[in-house]
Amino acid sequence: MKKPFVGILLGLSLAGMSAAPALASAPQEAPAKAVAPTAVDFAGTVALSNCSGSVVRAPSSLPTDPALVLSNGHCLETGMPTAGQVIKDRASSRTFSLLNSAATKVGTLQANRIAYATMTDTDISIYRLTKTYQQIQSQYGIGALTLNDVRPTQGSAITVVSGYWKRTYSCNVDGFAYRLKEGEWTWKDSVRYTSSCNTIGGTSGSPVIDTTTGKVVAVNNTGNESGGSCTLNNPCEVDQNGAVTVRQGINYAQHTYTIVPCIAPGNVIDLNRAGCALPKP
Repeated sequence: MKKPFVGILLGLSLAGMSAAPALASAPQEAPAKAVAPTAVDFAGTVALSNCSGSVVRAPSSLPTDPALVLSNGHCLETGMPTAGQVIKDRASSRTFSLLNSAATKVGTLQANRIAYATMTDTDISIYRLTKTYQQIQSQYGIGALTLNDVRPTQGSAITVVSGYWKRTYSCNVDGFAYRLKEGEWTWKDSVRYTSSCNTIGGTSGSPVIDTTTGKVVAVNNTGNESGGSCTLNNPCEVDQNGAVTVRQGINYAQHTYTIVPCIAPGNVIDLNRAGCALPKP
């Protein structure tokens, strides 16, 4: 994982560590319209003390639901979860700097719970806030980013949006790692970027936004920094046959469509819901 900014200074911890159809005289089929890219900006992203994140909603979330913030499991204020550890519904008073479209801080949001966090199979943390989406919209004029409920496709254009650095990275989905191993942690079906998303420490937890739909398809979490194999800050890919591939300088993210089935009415994380495959405690 990429080191968080604090970790960069101290050299200690992990990553941080997103044409109108022509007229014709005879009836004919109109050519398909090109889908214009969505303008991706910083609205709805947040800065944590050591990482990035975003205010997110499920497609079914209501304006009156308590808002959620998405980041990485390794960005938790309590330290990184161990392999196999799942944290659910734990008290938290963490604060987040909310950004507008121009990356200007417009307010401070506060959590009251860590709704869910793990570094097993994936690398996510989901905080529940003290304000609803409606209250955030009313007070700051900022809406939440929507989690896409389908897996991203290879080749799709994406933008990684870092609230910590107030910086974006644009590239494409290069492919998927069957297993991504880093130290004691293993993640499943990780998103691999093309090389132009050269994310750095502090970008961990950034939303990865599909530039066609404007929806969040993944959360940025790691990259191979120095060519090491399966070691801290040097994840390796492992295929179905156990073959290991190292891609120095290439960065990765974790899917977020897997979160959607686990979000019950009221934005409650329910690991027993149909279709929810997130690891359980």
